[in-house]
Amino acid sequence: MSRILCIDYGVRRTGIAVTDPLQIIANGLTTVETHKLMKFLQSYVAQEQVERFVVGLPKQTNGRDSDNLPRVKTFVGQLRKAIPNIPVEMWDERYTSVMAHQTMLQGGLGKKARQNKALVDEISACIILQGWMEGHRNY
Repeated sequence: MSRILCIDYGVRRTGIAVTDPLQIIANGLTTVETHKLMKFLQSYVAQEQVERFVVGLPKQTNGRDSDNLPRVKTFVGQLRKAIPNIPVEMWDERYTSVMAHQTMLQGGLGKKARQNKALVDEISACIILQGWMEGHRNY
């Protein structure tokens, strides 16, 4: 089987998470500087089999589009052109940053580690991917 790769797109940094090849577990992979993201993704798919990209859909808590949505849509269009053989799906990312901070707190990470925005982005991508997997699970 192949992996599903999740992208929590940000202006400066982008969190990346990926499933195992059997698509059972979502794991944080890394955080990439956004201006290097496309090159990273092209390199990754050249080395690993990726079945699908899941990109966080930025919405406000009231359901309205966030300020980052136009940038994410532009990126998704570029991704579809750069890697056309892998489908791209968007998934609601509301509350993932809050959940990432809660996860870090519950995991016993100290204040300094919880302030690591790159780690928050990576964990957020993992939470988005886990949500997508739960929403697509065949029971």
